[in-house]
Amino acid sequence: MSVPSVEGTWDLVIATPIGRIKAVVELRRENGLLTGTARGAGEEVPLSGLTHDGDRLCWKQAVTKPMRLNLAFDTTVHGDTLTGHSRAGRLPAAKVTGQRRRDRPGAA
Repeated sequence: MSVPSVEGTWDLVIATPIGRIKAVVELRRENGLLTGTARGAGEEVPLSGLTHDGDRLCWKQAVTKPMRLNLAFDTTVHGDTLTGHSRAGRLPAAKVTGQRRRDRPGAA
């Protein structure tokens, strides 16, 4: 059984106590290793600790906007849909949902 691919561009929504935050995560393989970056709130940050095991995808990232936080994501991927949560230290977990972008031939 092959492990499904998670590479691509994902549009995420994180439901936090201060409101919904949108982010874009780009995942790619470089020399056989899964790497990625996240963009949102006017900054782009590298992902660290990326693991992909079966349908489970986890990573960490540090952000400075809207406040300085170290986030840990634990998600499940089903095809082009991602669900799970993120945590920032002792703060309550925030629900995360995502959709992989599908490039359409001829799309502008």
